[in-house]
Amino acid sequence: MNIDTTNDGYLRNLDDWTPEVAEELARRQNISLSADHWEIINLVRDFYSKYQASPAIRTLVNALKQQYGEEKGNSIYLHRLFPGAAKQVSNIAGLPKPIRCM
Repeated sequence: MNIDTTNDGYLRNLDDWTPEVAEELARRQNISLSADHWEIINLVRDFYSKYQASPAIRTLVNALKQQYGEEKGNSIYLHRLFPGAAKQVSNIAGLPKPIRCM
């Protein structure tokens, strides 16, 4: 699949994102998306839709805690699914790199 990305691997055009694009971006990072991954991807996409920004790690963990409770609302859970944390989730979700992430 040919996907137009920046040098950092983020989509050049956010409108190019589809679930199939997400699957391919994840595959390129050795991640097989499960239902748990999709919960986080969808949460990040909803966050972006509301605030026009990708959440940084602390904001993402707080949003996960609010939406899914303590079990999923922590950095250990997030890193288990997405070792690259907020940057990796935003990338696979077809969104820009979070502003506060290096």
